[in-house]
Amino acid sequence: MIAAEALAAGLDTPAWCELAGLPRNADVRDIRDTFEQALAESGIGLPDRGLARRHALRRMAARLVEGETTLADLVTEHWWETEVETAAEQAFMALIPQCDCCIEYTTGLDRQTWEARLRNAALALTSSPPVGPGC
Repeated sequence: MIAAEALAAGLDTPAWCELAGLPRNADVRDIRDTFEQALAESGIGLPDRGLARRHALRRMAARLVEGETTLADLVTEHWWETEVETAAEQAFMALIPQCDCCIEYTTGLDRQTWEARLRNAALALTSSPPVGPGC
């Protein structure tokens, strides 16, 4: 759908056309390679890995605020490996344990208090200024 939307927006390059025509079950590596080629043909650069993780963290926080994801999803994505810079990112990350069973041990909070603080931190993160384009 991203490729179709890019074509509709006027990014008419060979790679965008190829990407739009790939089947849903196409090899993930082929999709990524074609996507990167389409971006390059359009003059759009990919963010470095660290910035991309920060963007993803902000999107995860937004999904948590909107009720579109579960708290358990946070611990399965290895967010604790993400390098953060802003105070809002740090406050949110400080509440994400490495595993679901370690919430009380790593945060010092009971589950109900942790969930409330995590949702508040997610709201603060999503309300903070974006770290760059795409957030």
